Amino acid sequence: MYRDPDVILDYIETLIEDDKQYYILLDEVQMLNDFEEVLNSLLHISNVDIYVTGSNSKFLSKDVITEFRGRGDEIHVFPLTFKEFMQVYDGDMYRGFADYIVYGGLPLISTMKTETQKVNYLTNLFNETYLKDIIERNHIEKTQELENLINVLASAIGSLTNPPKIQATFKSSIGSAISINTIRQYIECLEDAFIISKAQRYNVKGRKYIGTPLKYYFEDIGLRNARLGFRQVEETHLMENIIYNELRYRGYSVDVGVVEKREMSENGKQIRKALEIDFVANLGSQRYYIQSALSMPTPEKQIQEKNFAHKRCRFF
Repeated sequence: MYRDPDVILDYIETLIEDDKQYYILLDEVQMLNDFEEVLNSLLHISNVDIYVTGSNSKFLSKDVITEFRGRGDEIHVFPLTFKEFMQVYDGDMYRGFADYIVYGGLPLISTMKTETQKVNYLTNLFNETYLKDIIERNHIEKTQELENLINVLASAIGSLTNPPKIQATFKSSIGSAISINTIRQYIECLEDAFIISKAQRYNVKGRKYIGTPLKYYFEDIGLRNARLGFRQVEETHLMENIIYNELRYRGYSVDVGVVEKREMSENGKQIRKALEIDFVANLGSQRYYIQSALSMPTPEKQIQEKNFAHKRCRFF
């Protein structure tokens, strides 16, 4: 009944009886015929704020932003941060982080008591919702290639990569002749569906972006782990992913930093060496250079990490 635009508009108008502020939440709005016309009509009501959500397979938030450019804002709702997760977690911080680094921060996870519940929920959510939505929306026929690409990206979080490198992996490990353009298109689909996000490389001294290769991180590490069957739970890389997500949640734009350093080689010649800063986080005039290290057990490791020391560096 409420899929008819005229019916839903008439119904909403009967609920707005005065000049008080009203908030309208339209969930799964793609199920409403001509939803663009409905939103346009509601935008003309001065005392109404409209919030819209919908399935990835039918439309994306960017579709609404494009349609209503200048008249709407996108609110990116992230999974729970570790701090938010601990507000409802029944246990101490150390047990909580051990759970968080495996099962992530999707809100429903925090209510589940058993590992079986969490594993089944995340596995089914990825396969039955995210993956199917992406395939349906983008009319993807070679679904196995898409799944293989997700596995490659999930296995390589925190590592520099690009479509040519991924293509080489497909050729050597899977024997696939997937094209670079197809890889680019599939990565864009995963970004649009809020499964992955990228961090570009930034030359700190030169103050310019370098281009590829870059890094990809998962919006929720629980979904990442579920995709790999919880077989690659490496704390070092997952902690890096958590820090990246935390910075973005706090409003920072996040890049991978590169600093060129001149050193003397063994034969006495001067050489250039590119050192990587895990994250360069920017928010207005604020800038932080951040190294992620799970541990620094040896003097060599300490020297390696502290090569990036800066008065505004942060170590995690």
